[in-house]
Amino acid sequence: MNIINKKTAQQIVDTVKDVCGHNINFINENGMIIASTDLTRIGTFHEGGKQVIKTGIPLEVYEDNSLSGTQKGVNIPVAHNGILTAVIGISGEPDEVRSYAYLAEKITRLLIREQELNDASRTQTEKKTYLIQTLLNGNIENPEYIQKMLQEFHLNAKKPKRVLLLQVCSHEGRSGISTVESAIHHLFERIPDSVFCFQYPNEFAAIIDSTSFDTHQTILESFVSARDDVLLGVGRTDSIYQLDDSLRTARIALESLSGSETHFALFDKLTLEIILARIDSVTKKDFLSKAAAGLSSEDFSLLRTYFEEEQSLNRTCEKLFLHKNTLQYKLDRIYRICGLNPRRFQDAVILYLAVKLYYTISR
Repeated sequence: MNIINKKTAQQIVDTVKDVCGHNINFINENGMIIASTDLTRIGTFHEGGKQVIKTGIPLEVYEDNSLSGTQKGVNIPVAHNGILTAVIGISGEPDEVRSYAYLAEKITRLLIREQELNDASRTQTEKKTYLIQTLLNGNIENPEYIQKMLQEFHLNAKKPKRVLLLQVCSHEGRSGISTVESAIHHLFERIPDSVFCFQYPNEFAAIIDSTSFDTHQTILESFVSARDDVLLGVGRTDSIYQLDDSLRTARIALESLSGSETHFALFDKLTLEIILARIDSVTKKDFLSKAAAGLSSEDFSLLRTYFEEEQSLNRTCEKLFLHKNTLQYKLDRIYRICGLNPRRFQDAVILYLAVKLYYTISR
């Protein structure tokens, strides 16, 4: 019956005493005092409180010990959703302490309601996390329960879905992630037929109906393009029971953003990145050591911009605020260091791959 724990009950009685100066007791369904500003009374029986538990009617006592363990004062039942949860007792002349007793009762009901809302919110979050992780792992042991949760979160199992991975790039640790989480929550409130959850240490995974993604893709792109702390990779469309494949492709899309100035990648639009994603880290390092030995991070940054601007000297200079002669000198220097000429097609292909692999490893 009592849904307030002892710690919270003690906080309630201490708070009310600070206001009124009288001793307060918090009594459970068995008539036992579980919290009190008079510490000697904690754990003792309160006959007046037990009587209020039975009748549900406030009790005013005008003499000490007229009831076992009861001093004069006012005892008020605390009910929530029509159920008696506790009794608040306040010691003193009834006419003097009556209003404080009702104040304590109101505080208690507010705290119970807040606790109830927090529990409900936590339960929903846990359900979403379980649903998403189960679908992404592709190991559904209880299909009936999964179907029930899909209905609860308004997801149609017959409609194809996409997996979205949002990676937080904040340097503020958990506090930065919490700030982003609030923004992501508001984002998905605007997008129907979707659920999301946090994945330790710095990612959010979302499942969204394919048609809903098509409709709201612009909103998603605008969200990440307006921020410098979130990257978004979108997996291919799959059935709801094959989302482990969509997750794999969302991961490729996310990794393709390494070293890029863009924050959004759709797997459907990727080409070379699909092949690069299958190369193990040892092979990537071997390739770099052969193709780009001696190049610095500044060299790779220059080449990245050069290739993004389609090897245009003018546009690269504008982007990097360089004089054309300075850019040509830097490109010639890269040629001298690694033996590959960024201006020659075949060499440029190798250097382009080296840039892609470099930023994948440096991620």
